[in-house]
Amino acid sequence: MFKRSFDLLAVILTAPLWLPVLGVVALLVRWKLGSPVFFRQRRPGLGGKIFELIKFRTMTDARDATGQLLPDAVRLTPFGRWLRATSLDELPELFNVLRGEMSLVGPRPLLVEYLPRYNARQARRHEVRPGLTGLVQINGRNGLSWEQKFEYDVWYVDNRSWWLDLSILFRTVWQVITRQGISAPGDATMPEFRPVAEDALEARLSDEG
Repeated sequence: MFKRSFDLLAVILTAPLWLPVLGVVALLVRWKLGSPVFFRQRRPGLGGKIFELIKFRTMTDARDATGQLLPDAVRLTPFGRWLRATSLDELPELFNVLRGEMSLVGPRPLLVEYLPRYNARQARRHEVRPGLTGLVQINGRNGLSWEQKFEYDVWYVDNRSWWLDLSILFRTVWQVITRQGISAPGDATMPEFRPVAEDALEARLSDEG
């Protein structure tokens, strides 16, 4: 309850700062990418409950001759890359925080189709509300492997505290300024998560850490 109260208080008190920025970015997205301005997608939240995530659109709807969407790297425009680099595309998620679907700090909400792919440990990321930022975002973001990300998520679940959240929020500001780890090497964002065998996973984590 304290964490939820802090989220609400922080978002409401800072509204005079982020609402004008949100309005300006919305106009820029409409001008650069057209309509719709917002990207909406179903994501799993606390306990795996599905909610609708709201972000600013960063890609075009370009399709091939068969009507299939082109790869992310093709549809992601320079303006869209700038939005992601500055994390301004995430700004509308503050409405998800206000609605209680997200928190300011927590594991990032991933795709619904990943739910059956998690092992028991990875699924523990849903024991808390997903966050606008989290340990992954201040420790490498999309420069990390999926396995490293899930380890950070579970560590947060086991060690979350008021002071940890404050530290993550302040360090997130630095990450946004330095624009580190925006994309995985060779990808526009992050490659699709595909689970690996348990023995291979343990070997990989051992090598990485």
